Amino acid sequence: MAEKKLNALGANAAFQLADVVKTRPQFGAITPRWVARFLEFKGLDAGIYRVNRVVEGDTPLDALCSRDPRKVDIPQGYIEYQTKPREYHLSNISTILNVDTRVSDVYSAPYDQIGEQIALAIESLQERQESQLINNDDYGLLKNVADSQRIKPRNGAPTPDDLDELLAKVWKQPSYFLAHPRAIAAFQRECTRRGVPPPTAEIAGGVFTLWRGIPLIPTDKLFVDGLKTPKSQSGKTNILLVRTGETKRGVIGLYQAGLPGEQARGLSVRFRGIDDNGVASYLLSLYCSAAILAEDALAVLEDVEVGEYFNYDRTRK
Repeated sequence: MAEKKLNALGANAAFQLADVVKTRPQFGAITPRWVARFLEFKGLDAGIYRVNRVVEGDTPLDALCSRDPRKVDIPQGYIEYQTKPREYHLSNISTILNVDTRVSDVYSAPYDQIGEQIALAIESLQERQESQLINNDDYGLLKNVADSQRIKPRNGAPTPDDLDELLAKVWKQPSYFLAHPRAIAAFQRECTRRGVPPPTAEIAGGVFTLWRGIPLIPTDKLFVDGLKTPKSQSGKTNILLVRTGETKRGVIGLYQAGLPGEQARGLSVRFRGIDDNGVASYLLSLYCSAAILAEDALAVLEDVEVGEYFNYDRTRK
């Protein structure tokens, strides 16, 4: 017996009259960018930041500590400054964005095409800024760790003992550890193996692993074997411990304040005009740097192995 055909409007035809709920463009490369969010920033007027340091000896200045009135020879002296202090110059991260005006005129509902293009371009520049704050050859944190503040892990994988050694290097009000997510996972495995799983805490809208009360902040800009997303199960990376803040003589971010066309901290968007083909052009520029105010504000655990795993099934031999 032949099947009776359904006499009703089909879904494909009905779809032509239906509204479709759309999202804004989803950019898979966007990360939380915790480094820039947790780092204290200072705005500059002329793009240069000079770090004046004192030439330190065993004691900054001798002083008299006595209640004996016969001791009247009060020590004399002064504090010496560096005659050639380091100056940090802002780095420029730029790109030019082109938008066909015909496309932006016709296809800008419900979302403005120019606005969405600029928003994604800003995300790209800020991702690059996050990487530069860590890896830049001039001002990046990894490149500016003092030799006395560099240590190696005892056994390859990051252990609680290794992070304690970092804390001994940056013991004056440390702010946070920075590590690749796989390095944090490797540390958590070591803690689990030792029976000391670290606690977690919610900070600034994120949940972070803590060690000795200091959060481990994840960032894929601390590469594993030079890669953000390594394919191999094993690999080596670095873990940083940072003290941030100008008042704490820590690490601070730098940016140019008061830019024309400012859209975000140190980032401007400027319209460059429309060419004969109707293509509108926009210049996006981001000015940034970072300064380390004291050597003990930063330490690094180098060559950390992230690929060590353990068999937790005690019944197996």
